[in-house]
Amino acid sequence: MYYWYKKVKDMPGSDMGKFTRVLHSGNADNLMEEIPTVVVDPLPEGLDRGYIVLNRPWAFVQWLEKATIEEEYILMAEPDHIFVNPLPNLAHGNSPAGYPFFYIKPAENEKIIRKFYPEEKGPVTDIDPIGNSPVIIKKSLLEEISPTWVNVSLRMKDDPQTDKAFGWVLEILIVQPPWDLEVGKTFIIHYTYGCDYNLKGALTYGKIGEWRFDKRSYLSGPPPRNLSLPPPGVPESVIRLVKMVNEATANIPGWDTLTSG
Repeated sequence: MYYWYKKVKDMPGSDMGKFTRVLHSGNADNLMEEIPTVVVDPLPEGLDRGYIVLNRPWAFVQWLEKATIEEEYILMAEPDHIFVNPLPNLAHGNSPAGYPFFYIKPAENEKIIRKFYPEEKGPVTDIDPIGNSPVIIKKSLLEEISPTWVNVSLRMKDDPQTDKAFGWVLEILIVQPPWDLEVGKTFIIHYTYGCDYNLKGALTYGKIGEWRFDKRSYLSGPPPRNLSLPPPGVPESVIRLVKMVNEATANIPGWDTLTSG
């Protein structure tokens, strides 16, 4: 992610400012010297109920309090986002910009939503089907809503009915291979899904393919350099993703050391 941020940041059409990695482990790591990083504390032990992503809103509260942020707007993004085009500021004043996810369906869970969004607040359809990432939002707005974000996230996780209904969606502009076939003029590739294909280029989703790229294959360490390219017939978005990963790993110093260590 950081490699491609640096590549596109100063291209024409970009409104991108500085980059900060918010690390909520409470401890420095071996990427501190390579990537601008602010270390913040995790939630108190046990409060995340074993769901580490609940640390995210608490991390933002701490970062906003302790960091000097020159920019007026903030993009919240994740490590599995790759910038494919320079990103303009898509927010308009106090109206943030986000990405609608098909699996976030507030209207289908109105009774549960009403526990946290009472009727006097408005119809459930006013709730956007987005996560916190990718989102471009005015810094002052993020400072205002972050404490509520923490509290509501914890309350939702602590409510068994809500937790069962939403699960990992409690926390989560882009294309998402293999379902989105072309990159086009979008700004970010989100490589969240596994990409499995047979050697004829047919998708075998749900079954490990003869060719595959899945970030979950590299939970114990970074992917190796020079990943094999997809077979003929695979969508452009998948080919572009693998080529971009290969370019980054080829140019990041010490990548082989990271892989082996």
